Amino acid sequence: MFRGSAPAKIDDKGRLKIPTEFRRQLEERWGEDLFVTSVQGDSAFLYPMPVWEELEQRLMAMPSSNSVRRRYLERVSYYGQGGSLDSQGRLVLPPILRASADMEGEVVVSGRIDHLVVWNRERFEERLDDEPFTEEDFSVLSEHGI
Repeated sequence: MFRGSAPAKIDDKGRLKIPTEFRRQLEERWGEDLFVTSVQGDSAFLYPMPVWEELEQRLMAMPSSNSVRRRYLERVSYYGQGGSLDSQGRLVLPPILRASADMEGEVVVSGRIDHLVVWNRERFEERLDDEPFTEEDFSVLSEHGI
């Protein structure tokens, strides 16, 4: 499982070097293939390919006429691209997504249990300030035993 976060950088060729601990977990559990995408274009989701394929199976179970399914697939396809880690643990992020999410230079890679999320570091810190964790949030988690 992916836990915690780590600073990283996007190089001039648009490659993200996956932080060592995340890379080790990825390769040991799922392999080197990933699907990189976004829904809102403000961050990048890095799904190990087996995890993404499970998500696709759940999407296939929804009616093809479902408008939420259609909008979700439009976005993840627009921003998305498959890829593999190179021998140095780097992954090219799709140019459309890099531009939309302002992904250059310093980024933060966060674990989300079964996938990783990459944010422009400055944008992510602003998001943390703009969306504080509330007492209501704690209450919702407690309803789930967390």
